[in-house]
Amino acid sequence: MSRDARLLFGPLGAVILAAGVAGLAATVPGYDSVRQTVSEIGEVGSPAQAAFSLMLASVAVCIVVFALGLRRASIRAGCSALGPYVTALMSICVAGIAMFPFPHPLHNVFGLAELIPYQAPWVFALTWRRSPGPRAAVSFSRAMAAVVWLAILLNLSTLDRHGVIWTSIRPVYGLIQRGLFAAWFAWCAGLGFILWRRPAG
Repeated sequence: MSRDARLLFGPLGAVILAAGVAGLAATVPGYDSVRQTVSEIGEVGSPAQAAFSLMLASVAVCIVVFALGLRRASIRAGCSALGPYVTALMSICVAGIAMFPFPHPLHNVFGLAELIPYQAPWVFALTWRRSPGPRAAVSFSRAMAAVVWLAILLNLSTLDRHGVIWTSIRPVYGLIQRGLFAAWFAWCAGLGFILWRRPAG
């Protein structure tokens, strides 16, 4: 079975995001990666605003291409394409965040909407559980689904500004938020590489 190069856009998107966030943060005077959110790098008026939006647009394109590769792999494995479609939704959210920089009201709308594509790891694991394809893909997705959910719960602690969890993580919230992004994109990178190396079917 031939390898689908589109699956490598999962790892590519992860690399672009990681390098972009780290590199652009260094161009914003006084920016604190431990305390501040990623969105503040490209907020309105930031010297990195245009570059940040361009970086996110590039990531959105990578997610679309990766999802197409994931769809093909799912069809070849005789599995539902629901996982790839849920994954593709992230591209819409990321593009929306790029188009409406913080503090635009729609910025947070697209940010909250990411809760849907964040479910892609467990949706993939569920739909591939009986597949004859690479078992490592299912096991990896299950593990990353758990990590993503833990990161989501920590990030949702912002809804309770007087809670014990938020009080504890507030000084390092920048790292907590990055943890969620890192977990989901690590899933894209790992899954893409697994399926590329061992095509289903």
